[in-house]
Amino acid sequence: MALILREGDYVPNGQGGFRKAEGAAEVLERILWKLTVKRGSFPFLPQLGSRLHLLAGAPVKEREALAGQYAAEALADEAVELREVRLSREGEKTLLTLKLDWQGEELTATVEVGGLE
Repeated sequence: MALILREGDYVPNGQGGFRKAEGAAEVLERILWKLTVKRGSFPFLPQLGSRLHLLAGAPVKEREALAGQYAAEALADEAVELREVRLSREGEKTLLTLKLDWQGEELTATVEVGGLE
């Protein structure tokens, strides 16, 4: 069971505690966290996180392929299959959307990728 995080804060459950996720929701929470943590930011877990922050320095035409590579690297220890990778613009934001398969169930993970124009 995992606690749900949004924008760096635990989500309250309205009863003095925090919302928890189980099953597919727990896997999705873990995936979202791994995608947003900068790889190498935890000294004792250097393989944790992603290198998505490096996309800003990559040529525009290569970004989507690199995003897929960085996402696959970040999720290598998860029992999911990466099916689709899409970078898109929504106003001022650049979003990375991943379609994943977990135990025959489709999961969609969407994270904002900063520093991209």
